[in-house]
Amino acid sequence: MWINITILSLVTLQRLVELFIAQRNTKRLLAKGGVEVGSGHYPLIVLLHAVWLAGLWYLALNLTVSWPWIFAYLVLEAARGWIIAALGNRWTTRIIVVPGETLVSNGPYRYFRHPNYIVVAGEIFILPWAFGLWWYAILFAALNGALLYWRIKSEDEALAPLRDPAALPGEPPPES
Repeated sequence: MWINITILSLVTLQRLVELFIAQRNTKRLLAKGGVEVGSGHYPLIVLLHAVWLAGLWYLALNLTVSWPWIFAYLVLEAARGWIIAALGNRWTTRIIVVPGETLVSNGPYRYFRHPNYIVVAGEIFILPWAFGLWWYAILFAALNGALLYWRIKSEDEALAPLRDPAALPGEPPPES
């Protein structure tokens, strides 16, 4: 039980620290003239993550921990650190577009368009598995997938002018 409490406490602490960093970075980006896009789905994402974590606290306290799944989760956290380092002061939990900025193309963004969403999807799926909660992993992965589809669509539309200056907001990104 104590190891479960320790794991869930560390995950909770990490999420709270990330929210603090994201809020600080959001204020900076908005002060630089940034514009938030897709804010309508943001409360749903926060709700999903809060319910996911609260549910783990409720369901996982007395379950056996699977260390290979915990190791996989730790690998994801290393990837998240790489993502945050690559984005620097641009990393936030919201979609903020600063006119005149260029897209980040270093770190994991050299290989993936949305590496943070890959990590988040992995976290939501893998941590419940660490406690044997396969059904919980599948349920929240599906819910998160639906929200991420909406979010990525909003983000791609907002960032299209940074990928191709001729693209206008509301237009689909050009075909490659």
